[in-house]
Amino acid sequence: MNTTLDGFLSGPDCELDWHFQTWTEEMAELASMELSKADTIVLGRVTYMAMAQYWPFTAIDPSYPRSGIEFAEMINGYTKIVFSRTLQKADWNNSRLLNGNIKEEMTQLKQQPGKDLILYGSSSLVTSLIRSDLVDEYQVWVHPVILGKGKPFFGGLKDHLPMELFKTRTFRSGVVTLYFKSGIGSSNLPK
Repeated sequence: MNTTLDGFLSGPDCELDWHFQTWTEEMAELASMELSKADTIVLGRVTYMAMAQYWPFTAIDPSYPRSGIEFAEMINGYTKIVFSRTLQKADWNNSRLLNGNIKEEMTQLKQQPGKDLILYGSSSLVTSLIRSDLVDEYQVWVHPVILGKGKPFFGGLKDHLPMELFKTRTFRSGVVTLYFKSGIGSSNLPK
């Protein structure tokens, strides 16, 4: 998750311009490395629609940095699980639409063989997964910017959520990546 210093995933109208102002090649390399540990991407409807309009075209743009093209090739090739009650179809390559019980569906996905599952954006979906104790690791990329208002990362959560910080990484741009393990439950299922 990319978040502002004051805990927002995006501006009030889903703006992400702040995110790209501090994004660097160094960060793109880490994002590609983290994605390479997974083989399935989990998304909510809004994030899916935004990514589906961007990533398929990035992979064929020769002016895009090589690390970005590598990331685009992975993201376009991986299985994408889209949770939505309103989306009628998911046309982006290797996408599968799910509209059932999130807890049941994610529990089944986590039990399947393969690499990690990775989730991008999708604050409502994240909240549902947290409430169901289905998040094993949080990677929070904190950008040195304050928005004052927007879509909160942990919006809708009211319970105490213990976390264990196990690693950090600081980038020249001032972005800090914080790695947390969930302190909830005793599940050791893969991400």
